[in-house]
Amino acid sequence: MKRKRIFFDGYNLGLETGTGVATYARNLTYCAHDLGYEVDVLYGTRAAPKKSDLLREIAFFDPHVDDPVRVLKWTRWAKQISTSWMGLRAKHVPMTGAVIPTQFQSRMPYADLFWNIPDLWGQIDRHEFMFGKPLIARLPRKADLMHWTYPIAAKVPGVKNIYTLHDLVPLRLPYTTLDNKRRYLKRVQRIVRDADHIITVSETSRRDIINLLGAPEHKVTNTYQAVDIPAKYANKTEETVRQEVEGTYNLSYKNYMLFFGAIEPKKNIGRMIEAYLSSKIETPLVIVGKLAWQSEQEMRLLNDDTVRYLEHIDNQTFARHRVMHIDYATFPLLVSLIRGARSVFFPSLYEGFGLPVLEAMMLGTPVLTSNNGALAEVAGDAALLCDPYNVRELADGMRKLDADSELRDELSERGLKQAALFSTDHYKTRMRELYNSII
Repeated sequence: MKRKRIFFDGYNLGLETGTGVATYARNLTYCAHDLGYEVDVLYGTRAAPKKSDLLREIAFFDPHVDDPVRVLKWTRWAKQISTSWMGLRAKHVPMTGAVIPTQFQSRMPYADLFWNIPDLWGQIDRHEFMFGKPLIARLPRKADLMHWTYPIAAKVPGVKNIYTLHDLVPLRLPYTTLDNKRRYLKRVQRIVRDADHIITVSETSRRDIINLLGAPEHKVTNTYQAVDIPAKYANKTEETVRQEVEGTYNLSYKNYMLFFGAIEPKKNIGRMIEAYLSSKIETPLVIVGKLAWQSEQEMRLLNDDTVRYLEHIDNQTFARHRVMHIDYATFPLLVSLIRGARSVFFPSLYEGFGLPVLEAMMLGTPVLTSNNGALAEVAGDAALLCDPYNVRELADGMRKLDADSELRDELSERGLKQAALFSTDHYKTRMRELYNSII
């Protein structure tokens, strides 16, 4: 029996650094493969030479292989707009092994075949801005399903199109994102109206989609997400983890608190830092994440006096980090940082799911997180829940986690059980039922 074929977009998979949505999309491709589907992934990298198979493979990993001068860019753009009514056709990207992809393996999805439409995401954005409607993308192979893993203003004709709406943050917390809210609202309303089905990742987001966008309840399915950390990283020996956090970052094993994620208004970093400083706990706070928009405001409390303290050892004085910012950690090192932390803080104002909370639980690290929305839904009774807007409550929670080893042990045990509810096997069951019902 011929296998059904699902196409996925590579919108977030093409980002240079990982995001929660990228993790979702990558895990989804492996899930579909394990369920027996053929999996193709459609990218939109900027360069895609037409005639050379080798250059197409090279351009997939380095889009600067074909960087046109400005005049040619404008000519190409005009041509793209004129042909977008008929649809843009994807070209195959061969994976012959000519390019050594080892460096990208942790970010690569599963795919039987890779495809590319040059500058697809830019073309989609321009087309939506100019014409207020989705761009037509034509697939070179017959598909049974096109799964857009993000609210993208595009569709494939002659095939069922489903979309994942992770959350409605631009509508619920409009002051925390840079989206054009009018365009965003029209886009998600159009998706809800025209899509064959909508997928989301929590009951909180599902209710938002139904209540704010008027989606029929039968048209929106919550599949949650799977938490899946490769065993070679999750099962490192304690001594290996200790050596990595101490040797790489000069941190003491189980003697620092950790936040990891993008540094942006939604993540509530400013209040977290204020709560940490006011808690007067001596255990250092480590923040892992890239500086995003308004990060200066979120990090405004940090200066030479607050990020360092003086420690006296054997009549010598040392300057030590009290708050330490790490711009980027590779995934293997990030896993070690999570495992080596005394606890993880993730008091975000709003999340569609909250993957960092579940990742920390899976690795046995106790968590402090928000008491509302999807974070409370995902954490259950396995985390210390606090009002993310209440600095004093956050500080009290931090002091509890820092001082109470029995509480930490209890939350660690509960967290492992809670994370098991979001296992890959459970996720596959949910996705199999959904895909079967649509295809």
